[in-house]
Amino acid sequence: MGNSIALFKKHAPELLDKIYKAESTTSDFDMNGALVQAGKNANEIIVPVLEMDGLGDYDRNSGYIDGDVSLTNETKKFNYERGRKLKTDTIDNEETGGVILGNLSAEFLRTKVIPEVDAVRYATYAAVPGISKVTEGVTLETGEAVYKAIAKAWDDMTNDEVPEENRHLRITSVLLGLVRDMDNYKSKELLKKFASIKVVPQSRFQTEIELLSGKDADGERKGGFKKGVNSKDINFMIIHKPALLQYTKHNKMKIFTPEQDQEGDNYKWLYRLYGLNEYYANKVAGIYLSHK
Repeated sequence: MGNSIALFKKHAPELLDKIYKAESTTSDFDMNGALVQAGKNANEIIVPVLEMDGLGDYDRNSGYIDGDVSLTNETKKFNYERGRKLKTDTIDNEETGGVILGNLSAEFLRTKVIPEVDAVRYATYAAVPGISKVTEGVTLETGEAVYKAIAKAWDDMTNDEVPEENRHLRITSVLLGLVRDMDNYKSKELLKKFASIKVVPQSRFQTEIELLSGKDADGERKGGFKKGVNSKDINFMIIHKPALLQYTKHNKMKIFTPEQDQEGDNYKWLYRLYGLNEYYANKVAGIYLSHK
């Protein structure tokens, strides 16, 4: 079993990253880490914000009018930090042929971490002030209705001068199925416009969620998240990637053997996730929300 532990520790970062990119429906929105600078404090980062003046009159005698380009640095505080310690008895692991040890980390990411991460992000972005969205909730029941709703969203974003490239569609499986079942030229052409299309399970696709503490004292031992009291089911979202400030600073899993456990005879996993789910205030038109 010692070899298994050593291999896990060696390949854990690669494993976490691979599962995250494959299973998360929001991984496409992560920003380029090269653009990020460390802030003055440990709980913040600095991101660049580019602004420039528009056109002015050209004078044939004096020529061009001066304009300014400014690159300012904006400080953002990390707003998402969660963790968990899991343990399993060494005998239980041995009696299952190492199945618990070999599968716990991957299963924990797929079934617990990634659904919560996606849910937090969609709820966060759905609540951003000033985004484009339906004026009232709408239930879409036919392929034509879904097509028209997505087409209108696309046109609204274009009218708001959101660049057409790098727009990503996130949608429930039922609604995507309805529009794909139309199987005609206009529906195919509309879907082809998106940089990516991913199906989001409805449990992750809420306008509001509540994070559970994981503490016995709160009656929330199981941890994770649940649908918010005033939440609406999301139909679809269109997200222009440059509108978001999504960055994961720390995504680590540690493992300790029974020999290192001073409280018992357990294998222990410690997992921590720390990052930023934010947006550029001058690019909120790059987020479109349709909800029930």
